[in-house]
Amino acid sequence: MDYSQFLNMREELSLLLVILLIFIVDLFVSGEKSRACCLEGCEAEAGGKSCTRMVWLTRVPIILMIAHTILGMCPGEISVGATWEYSFGKMYQHTEMMVFMKSILNIGAVLVMLMAYPNLYKAENRIKAGEFYSLTLFTLLGMYFMISAGHFLMFFIGLELASIPMAALIAFKKKDERSGEAGAKFILLALFSSALLLYGISLIYGQAGTLYFDEMAIYLHRPNFISILGLVLVITGLGFKISMVPFHLWTADTYEGAPTPVTAFLSVLSKGAAAFTLMVILVKIFSSGPFIEYWNVSMQVLIVLSITVANLFAIRQNNLKRFMAFSAISQAGYLVLGLLGGTAQGMESMVYYLAIYTFANLGAFAIINELELASGKVCISDYNGLYSTNPRMAFCMTICLFSLAGIPPFAGFFSKFFIFMAAFKAGYVWTVFIALVNTVISLYYYLLIVKAMYIKSNPSPIAKVYPSLPGVTAIILCVVATILFGVFSAPFNFLGFYGFGM
Repeated sequence: MDYSQFLNMREELSLLLVILLIFIVDLFVSGEKSRACCLEGCEAEAGGKSCTRMVWLTRVPIILMIAHTILGMCPGEISVGATWEYSFGKMYQHTEMMVFMKSILNIGAVLVMLMAYPNLYKAENRIKAGEFYSLTLFTLLGMYFMISAGHFLMFFIGLELASIPMAALIAFKKKDERSGEAGAKFILLALFSSALLLYGISLIYGQAGTLYFDEMAIYLHRPNFISILGLVLVITGLGFKISMVPFHLWTADTYEGAPTPVTAFLSVLSKGAAAFTLMVILVKIFSSGPFIEYWNVSMQVLIVLSITVANLFAIRQNNLKRFMAFSAISQAGYLVLGLLGGTAQGMESMVYYLAIYTFANLGAFAIINELELASGKVCISDYNGLYSTNPRMAFCMTICLFSLAGIPPFAGFFSKFFIFMAAFKAGYVWTVFIALVNTVISLYYYLLIVKAMYIKSNPSPIAKVYPSLPGVTAIILCVVATILFGVFSAPFNFLGFYGFGM
């Protein structure tokens, strides 16, 4: 065996090392005395050293993850452009675009960990900090395997590794019935979607006789009923992960019941990894002319349904987490626009859209999280008059919402412009037109929150909030990135060098 193949798995090995170090820190820091001390909220034992050690458990994982993210951004000796590098008999594939995608997920994971810090710093949660970070990073590792899979077995292992720990994260608040309910709904529907996906894979395997993406494309050049049904089931299985209509029914309840940092993680990272993987599967396996026509038609229907239905339901929401759930469904529709035609420009636009969406959406969730921790309020009506007591929080929230709505000069405008341009050039004019009309609808419901913060009066608005340092850091990073990417186009130009050829 050529062990040099492991060098292509630099990101996976680095993340595994981070997880192992967190395990070691958790093992030696979270002793019985430290746990008892933190449960009681005391600082007396040994001059507070026990709880101080427990506090380190909430900081070391963030430091390690930042180091891992920086390492992942360092250039490596791998293929560039349309050339694919394979390892382990083509089960694992590696390109610069995949590395860039993993870097986006890393940045999103760091922001989520910063958001979660105030929650985990609480005395009753410190003993669970190690579990939270380990589950989060195992989920991220599963997404890595999904992105780099060149074989359906590796893809499915990555999918399950990304899904099962996520159910535990959603049900993380053990004493909260809504969190338990959300976790149960997620795991049941995840199992159902995995069953459909496996059935689809088995049908495709029966037609092709192989599970390798490249080899499947050779044998699936003539569509028949079984192969088309397999394609439909694969799209359905991943449609659950992306939360596209009509596979979205779990989303609002799960987002509402899960801890807010976990909701943020679900809304961005899991959708991005699933959308990228779906594009790789469609382009590499179903690349013949008839198949491209079939899945492009089906994806157009799903995109139009997702954007339209989600926008209409978002208008009716008052709970902000449910509101952001339908916003995420709508944004998933825009994100998947990059799939149409399976072009290199579409992939570049999709990855760029995900990067911008990561900052704007996580910035909004970071503000929601801080306000929820301080006041316990998560309804849009609770934000009435927020500007009078928390002008900075209201201003940052406005920027994030404007970016999500696609208002210039913020980055969200350009991410939508590029993804519309890619779909338009691929020939899907009417789909782009419907998406543009829905952009106006989305602008309306995003402005409802802005109206509540600035215009609507409230005799008892949310009191002055003093957010935590990690929370402020996450908010500032997201807001600055949302503004800078609106006037700085180098990241999109950079992606142009690494789009695959068709």
